[in-house]
Amino acid sequence: MDAAQRTSRDGADVVVDVVVVGAGFAGLYLVHRLRGVGLSVRAVEAGSGVGGTWYWNRYPGARCDVESLEYSYSFDEALQQEWEWTERYAGQPEILRYLDHVADRFDLRRDITFDTRVTAARFDEDTDRWTVRCDTGLGLSARFVVMATGCLSSTNRPDVPGRDTFRGGVHHTGEWPHEGVDLTGQRVGVIGTGSSAIQAIPVIADQAAELVVFQRTANYSVPARNAPLDPEHVGRVKADYAALRAANRRMSAGFGGWNPPPAGGALEADPGDRRRVYTERWERGGFGFLGGYTDLLITPESNDTAAEFVRERIREIVRDPAVAELLSPRQVIGCKRLCLDSGYFETFNRPHVRLVDISGSGIEEITPAGVRAAGEEFELDVIVFATGFDAMTGTLLKIDLQGRDGRTLRDEWAAGPRTYLGLGVPGLPNLFIVTGPGSPSVLTNMVTSIEHHVDWITECLEHLRAIGCTRIEADDRAADAWVAYVNSVADMTLFPTCNSWYLGANVPGKPRVFMPLPGFTAYADRCAAVAASGYEGFVLGPAPAG
Repeated sequence: MDAAQRTSRDGADVVVDVVVVGAGFAGLYLVHRLRGVGLSVRAVEAGSGVGGTWYWNRYPGARCDVESLEYSYSFDEALQQEWEWTERYAGQPEILRYLDHVADRFDLRRDITFDTRVTAARFDEDTDRWTVRCDTGLGLSARFVVMATGCLSSTNRPDVPGRDTFRGGVHHTGEWPHEGVDLTGQRVGVIGTGSSAIQAIPVIADQAAELVVFQRTANYSVPARNAPLDPEHVGRVKADYAALRAANRRMSAGFGGWNPPPAGGALEADPGDRRRVYTERWERGGFGFLGGYTDLLITPESNDTAAEFVRERIREIVRDPAVAELLSPRQVIGCKRLCLDSGYFETFNRPHVRLVDISGSGIEEITPAGVRAAGEEFELDVIVFATGFDAMTGTLLKIDLQGRDGRTLRDEWAAGPRTYLGLGVPGLPNLFIVTGPGSPSVLTNMVTSIEHHVDWITECLEHLRAIGCTRIEADDRAADAWVAYVNSVADMTLFPTCNSWYLGANVPGKPRVFMPLPGFTAYADRCAAVAASGYEGFVLGPAPAG
């Protein structure tokens, strides 16, 4: 009988080698990769279909901000050649079609349980196995558990006074109704001006009779310059896809290998040449704008040159000087995730769109009729929370994970996330996290980082099987040293200089710890060295007696 269908002595409905939590980019590749090395695997997914963040985030204008030819799997050459992206930056529906195609092509759904949320897992020290429990009553038993829950999967809903009293429609961009929302002729209020809002606001403005945008902090955004893909460009990439993938793995952010930064810093360049570089990259669009020079996220004075260039563009685009000033960020450019837009700033030239500054007092109250802010009540039909996510740790901490000696993830992370390599957590043997805190994750092309982690985890499990080892756990001292290293690297950059979700600053009460590690290439090299050394920093245990 197939291992996935057996029932264990402890009452588990499913017994496998590996339980994977989540069926987005990471979960799908894990199922494929682990099956390929002969391990039985079952993925558990809260949604009714595959896709992860692209299953839930269906808000108007939802689109990837990494180019589609790069934001895609590299593990299968036939897949790379056969799939035809239509746009430079793929929209949510196209990305979901792609992931559905991957699931069908590799017959992945037969090892995925949908509409099921993992609620708890316990590690049995006598058997070196995890027992996993779900909200449907499903129980699973596995030697290993891999958390593929994603970095941006738990929505952040601010606790605004009166939030539940509003009589109109209330939606969050991260949990958009799958049937869509008709905003035609509606009075809409959008709370938040981060990446999701910057994508959604121009589209909502096309539908709404009135649109009020409530802004706490202005954010930098550069044009995406999205357009249909040029078949000749696609042909050149597909003729040597391997070269682009290899170049991306040597880029700090895991993408952009076709447009690397010039040598030298911004202040070393002639002012006229520097302006030309910024202009060219602004006109090309995309994250390559911050790749104009090597020191833009290291040297404040260099960063100022790029920040002021963007502020000048905002003042040129937005006709009302007072509104332009409100939309002009003052923090370091890049300390929060840079946004890409299609007509965001232009939207505020439209007569039915209003920007409300809530930087001082925030949202005062949500009333049955609308929103009270800045001393005024705004009557609305629909409120859209574009308030982001409890990033990187939120979903993991919602699951009751208990490891060795009663140690829990909640306790281990009470002062902030503590991992080794972003992959393992002390006290929780045989549990891995894909793109967890302490890894480059959200500072990179997520697919590059996901494939790297899945490959590393798979090779680790193969090694354990080969040597007859049933337990692996991150060492406490190695984790402490790794957290110190991550902080030391971050402190050499400008990333920690502003309150961002990288620090958990968007969630009240969340410990302020810079969670991702800047620099994919050095990180990947370190992971390879750890594996080559026999997994230095991890404690490997023998098979239990009997």
